[in-house]
Amino acid sequence: MRTKKSVHIIRLFFFITLLSVCISSKTNGQVVWENYRNEVYDYLSRMAQKGVINFDDVIKPLTRIYIAKSLQEVSLHSNELSQTEKKELRFYLQEYANDADTTQNSSPVSFLKKDNVGRWRTFNIQSKDFSLNADPYFQGYGNYNSQKNYIHQSIGANLYGRIGKHIGFQLSSNDISESRDGRGKDSIIFKESQPGYVLLSDTGSHQHLNYNDLRANIGYSWKKGTISIGQDYLLWGYGANGRMVLSDKSPAYPYIRLDYQPFSWLKFQYMHAWLNSDVVDSPRTYGMGNNVYSGQRIIYVPKYMATHTITFKANKTTDISIGESIIYSDQMNIGYLIPVMFFKIYDNLTSSNNISAGSNGQFFFQISSRNWLKNTHLYSTLFVDEIRVAKIFSKSENRNQFGFNLGASVTDIFIPDLTLNAEYTRVNPFVYANINPSQTYTNHGYYLGDWMGNNFDRIIFSAKYTPVAKLKCFIRYQYVRKGGPGTLDQQYSQGLTTPSYLTPFLFNYQYSQQEIFINFSYQWIHNLYLNAYFRSAKENNKISLTTNTTVGSGIGFSYGL
Repeated sequence: MRTKKSVHIIRLFFFITLLSVCISSKTNGQVVWENYRNEVYDYLSRMAQKGVINFDDVIKPLTRIYIAKSLQEVSLHSNELSQTEKKELRFYLQEYANDADTTQNSSPVSFLKKDNVGRWRTFNIQSKDFSLNADPYFQGYGNYNSQKNYIHQSIGANLYGRIGKHIGFQLSSNDISESRDGRGKDSIIFKESQPGYVLLSDTGSHQHLNYNDLRANIGYSWKKGTISIGQDYLLWGYGANGRMVLSDKSPAYPYIRLDYQPFSWLKFQYMHAWLNSDVVDSPRTYGMGNNVYSGQRIIYVPKYMATHTITFKANKTTDISIGESIIYSDQMNIGYLIPVMFFKIYDNLTSSNNISAGSNGQFFFQISSRNWLKNTHLYSTLFVDEIRVAKIFSKSENRNQFGFNLGASVTDIFIPDLTLNAEYTRVNPFVYANINPSQTYTNHGYYLGDWMGNNFDRIIFSAKYTPVAKLKCFIRYQYVRKGGPGTLDQQYSQGLTTPSYLTPFLFNYQYSQQEIFINFSYQWIHNLYLNAYFRSAKENNKISLTTNTTVGSGIGFSYGL
């Protein structure tokens, strides 16, 4: 019954929302979310940093039609671009031309040919009422270092299109395999920033892994907004090598997403997501009448997340975002399907303000200023998991479980097309944790926020240079310090029975690390990348009092994203 009720609630929510926006609606292009890894995001971010355009990328991914329109706006200011930027602009305009033009006449099916704007495509259908694009995805990398070598390869497909002027759809499935030499699972997924995964097959030694990157979406758009249902990543805020609020560390999850912009200076975003708690629901787990694979039907405790954000422009250069999220479990709650609900107050009311019956809420804030100082982007994010305002300055009673970052980048400094960046991030102890293991700020055991978890700080200096169009040269220096996660007893007694000075920032100091990372990427043709990297990391283990240096490199190619 619980599942049927959940399905009915979702259907009702989706139907009411569509009905309300269809009345007197006008098209604003189809809802096809562009992969957040695409290099075009960095290009448009630089254009906004230079004051050429306004670019709203606080929340990613963005739709292809929004990217196409942003590129068209850049083209109106081509006199402000360098020669390299002009060449890149022509390259990107060719990629997104068909997304901006939905008035074309019907054309025959195109296979392994260039489309009407000269962009080579594997499969393409383009008309006024329907479009479909399909491309393969394949990748091959060799990675070598002093401790662990592995071969990374994948194959899949990416397709997207539209139905009429309002409906967009997409499906991307990428089957990934890794063959490793002496590499443990934890070393790659928990102590490095790349996205985590859910294993499809594993030999037990973690030397041969198989997993899938699956994203899908169908959505409806009108003049001032979009609503979609799918599975994807949702990134919130800015960060040089990690995001505190929502990042790509966790595997993609299914969601309902609503974006609404009533005015050019005001935007509202809401999402309800279905997460995996990895907590077995023992009472609902049952025997299957056989002894195969333990003979048990495993049922996990249901876990959900709801989040909403208001972003408004304080002035021409400054954006301010205020958001709230709630992690709840056990069964769906219709209150969290109301986009404008105040989640924290609603949780207090429905749980009778009983911490053992409640959910896990967070607040977050961000300010971003582009080109207030010429060619400069200044930003700061604050993530509040728990805070006692009355005791905020008390060394023995505070419960200030929050994180923040401060960042700045400047572009076209010294020479054209060079961007320098500096950022400091700190996340206090116990952030992301919760007394209820099914309500931690995680999905499949991975943090939804920063990949380093809590009780750490990190400083980054980086430079990105585009010497010629489509060639990206990147270097980063990173220094991190990491303390222990602590226990639930320490977390919930801090400031009450245990003075906070017993669990200060970086308590149970575990390690510090210095890293230098260099990467070269060249997009030869659309979506075909050639990559090479070098990484050197020196780690000081504060527990064993040992020092370990790892040097690694890799080279490979990928088609698609």
